[in-house]
Amino acid sequence: MEYTREESLLRLREAVEQGNPIIGAGAGTGISAKFAERGGVDLLIIYNSGRYRMSGRGSLAGLLPYGDANEIVCEMGHEVIPVVEDTPVLAGVNGTDPFRQMDVFLADLKRRGFSGVQNFPTVGLIDEDSGFRQNLEETGMGYDKEVDMIREAASQDMLTCPYVFNETQAREMAEAGADVIVSHMGLTTSGDIGAETALDLEAAAERVQAHHDAAKDVNEDVLVICHGGPIAWPDDATYVLEHTDGVVGFFGASSIERLPTEEAIENQAREFKEIDIQ
Repeated sequence: MEYTREESLLRLREAVEQGNPIIGAGAGTGISAKFAERGGVDLLIIYNSGRYRMSGRGSLAGLLPYGDANEIVCEMGHEVIPVVEDTPVLAGVNGTDPFRQMDVFLADLKRRGFSGVQNFPTVGLIDEDSGFRQNLEETGMGYDKEVDMIREAASQDMLTCPYVFNETQAREMAEAGADVIVSHMGLTTSGDIGAETALDLEAAAERVQAHHDAAKDVNEDVLVICHGGPIAWPDDATYVLEHTDGVVGFFGASSIERLPTEEAIENQAREFKEIDIQ
């Protein structure tokens, strides 16, 4: 079912008031969504990288020209939304898509049962100092388009949970009306197709805190959670939350559906293979 922005925010704030972290989970399949919900997550997020990730490919496939990201999220919604019983489902929206009339597309997502949005694929994952990123910004496909998408979604009463990668973006998204700022530390490490290049946890905690402080300077009511990079396992999230002030949760995609799947399937297959038939 679709939740209004107010309803979604009420649920999230109640979790924090009760001393519980806000946990968002990426869902690349219906079964991921079903069992993440049973595990008690507060938000489910569908975006194109979930499909690639659960097909055994790296999450950054979602930033490359392997499919129409906004069309894929609609297709995935048909699989995921019907199995979700009582959790807001967010769509990962490619805000830089030059072939979408964004206000119309967001209204269509609401009609399909999505309660909110996140900015993914995001050019925020592309190095700001690279020529490619600079050219994207110069030619109308920059991060500012993602900010505009979040602003439009907020105006349509959708929950908005954007990724930010620096303090300036945290301020911009808070000014655009973001409800939950997701402080992104880069591609998640660990597992068979995880990143190897990442910050250490101490540096990640410092960066998450800086994003938190920048967003709160604009809107004291905004919620801030962390994601990605070295924050791959529950112990990692615990470290970051214990070493920051005011950060209230974690969003896991690879961390919740890919990493546990890798281990569970491999171990289950190994146990079957070790059956003695002599």
